[in-house]
Amino acid sequence: MEVVQPKDLGQYCALAKRTHGELCRQKRIFNARNRIIGGDTEAWDIQVHDQKIKEATEKARHETFAAEMRQNDKITCILQDRERRDRKNVCKAINDFQQSFQKPEMRREFDLSDPRALKKDLLARQVGNTVSGMQRFMGEDLNFHERKKFQEEQNREWLLQQQREWKDAWAHQKRAEDFYTKTRLQFDDTAKHLQNLESATRKAVCAAVKEFNRSQATEAAERKNLLKKQEQEDNLAEISNLLRGDLLSENPQQAASSFGPHRVVPDRWKGMAREQLEAIRLAQRQQVQEKLRLQEEERQRDMGWDRGRLRDARATVLFERQRRREQRDLRRTLDCSNLGLAREQLLQKKYMKEVYTNHLNEDYFTQFNTKSR
Repeated sequence: MEVVQPKDLGQYCALAKRTHGELCRQKRIFNARNRIIGGDTEAWDIQVHDQKIKEATEKARHETFAAEMRQNDKITCILQDRERRDRKNVCKAINDFQQSFQKPEMRREFDLSDPRALKKDLLARQVGNTVSGMQRFMGEDLNFHERKKFQEEQNREWLLQQQREWKDAWAHQKRAEDFYTKTRLQFDDTAKHLQNLESATRKAVCAAVKEFNRSQATEAAERKNLLKKQEQEDNLAEISNLLRGDLLSENPQQAASSFGPHRVVPDRWKGMAREQLEAIRLAQRQQVQEKLRLQEEERQRDMGWDRGRLRDARATVLFERQRRREQRDLRRTLDCSNLGLAREQLLQKKYMKEVYTNHLNEDYFTQFNTKSR
């Protein structure tokens, strides 16, 4: 049996540490996802930590809301119990008040619906100190005389009251008729007085209107004569001005405008003179000649442009033919070169098949990636 020395323990710990480091390194390197895509574990840990903190915060907030809901439910239950208790107390107070101050025997018509009325009623017939066994017989009316006397007294009171009401109504109607008659007479006197006043006023108004219309007619006649006289004078003055004015005499200076010598007044202009017409015709002939000259210059310029376009088109066709010939020669040269390369590649493949006879198997690939270094 070998004795383990402290030096052996140190070597064993160092070997175990190196082995653990190698395994961790192989785990990181041979993991294709982490090696190709990559990953930040520290950032992931921070995100997980933040997510846990967020979940804890949400949980605490939900618990706070739940506690508030429980508190609100408890307060609601307390308020409902208090409301139920208050309603019960109010109903109890109402019942106590009815039993104390609104008893059935305190009603005004209680004597008509008293269930103990027969027990409280006196005996119908009593002879001396003895009570007869038969108190009332069928069809017997013991209170006939008292009721008849009461009815007669009541009828008399009713008749007296009707007489008093009739006398009061007759007196009231008579007073109303007297007041109506008096008021009617007053109204008639007032209407007669107003009618007299209206007649006098109407006569005065008619007289004033008649006088006013007479004065208006006189003024209208005088105004008409004055206007007629003024119109005749104006007509004579207008005729004189027209006969002596520049309109009928056709003075050319009357059409001159204050805006310049080339402007005229349209309502006074009588037309152009012979010299002006000759100047206009001369300017028109000059314009026609100038237009013909410009058209000839434009035709010559268009013919020059057409010749230039034909020359450019002919040069373009020649250049395109030359380019096609060069492309055809280049394609022929490229095809010959590709054919030579294909032959060389075919010979190379045949040579490789003759030289390299070994084939790859799984043992060749398993010798790689056995260690991390």
